Amino acid sequence: MNKIMLSRSGLSALAGQALRPYRNPLLSSRFAALQRAFISTETRKAIDSAVATAPVVLFMKGTPETPQCGFSRASIQILGLQGVNPQKFTAFNVLEDEELRAGIKEYSDWPTIPQLYVNKEFVGGTDIMMSMHQDGSLAKLLEEKGVLVEAEESDASSTSS
Repeated sequence: MNKIMLSRSGLSALAGQALRPYRNPLLSSRFAALQRAFISTETRKAIDSAVATAPVVLFMKGTPETPQCGFSRASIQILGLQGVNPQKFTAFNVLEDEELRAGIKEYSDWPTIPQLYVNKEFVGGTDIMMSMHQDGSLAKLLEEKGVLVEAEESDASSTSS
C-alpha cells in the first residue's frame, strides 16, 4: 500500500486551494460595474469641481511638498521636469478624505493613485505619465494645452539676436 505523505505546508496549500472560492470573471466584472455605480452624486460633483480647479490637477498621496508614496513623488518630479506652471497646477491629497480616495478611482475607472488630469481630461497614472514623459508625448500635450512656464522675455530676445 502506497502512502502519500504531505508536509504541513503542502497540506496547507492544498487546503487553501480547496477553500478558495471560484471567481467567475464574468460575474467579477459585473460586480465591479455595480461597485462603480455606487459613487454618490455629491462625491461625483465634488470631483468634477476639483478637476476643474486648475488646468493641471493631480490626485496624489500626500502633497507636492511632502509626497507620501514613491509614485506620487515620481509624478511630481515628472511634472516639474516638464516645466508645468505652478500657477496652473493644483494637487489633492486623497489621504485626507477616504471618500475622495475611493471615488476618484471610480470616477476615472483607473485603479491606482496618483491620477493626472489636464484640462479636465484624465491622462493616467504614474506609469502612463512616465511612458509619455519618455516618448515626448507628455511634453507635447502640456505645451498644446498651454500649461508650461513661459520663457522670459529676456531669454527670447537673447536667443533671437
